[in-house]
Amino acid sequence: MRPARPSITLETIREVALALPEVEERSSYGTPGFFVRKKLFARWHQDGDKLVVRVEDIAREAWFRIDPETYFITDHYRGYPYMLVRHANLTMPALRKVLAEAWELAAPARLRESMRSK
Repeated sequence: MRPARPSITLETIREVALALPEVEERSSYGTPGFFVRKKLFARWHQDGDKLVVRVEDIAREAWFRIDPETYFITDHYRGYPYMLVRHANLTMPALRKVLAEAWELAAPARLRESMRSK
């Protein structure tokens, strides 16, 4: 029997997202959204069981291959640099990784560079 996975909730997502540099939380489409320097990189989906995260097309395809039950897209997001993530399926390391990658895409180059040099 597989050990129980800790539940990834909005509070968990909030804690991980807000730990990233210069992130602020504000509303996006009526749900909690996470922004770096006014650019959205992740938000709680309005249905409450998914997270919307910024992603590059190539990386998105890789996430889909890794775990299509967790990482996917709907027609609504085709053509946009986002994917959907079923947060109940995530582990903490996967949550940290997907949010860090989304933050990297949204953060300005100078901020990314300043973080790398620390």
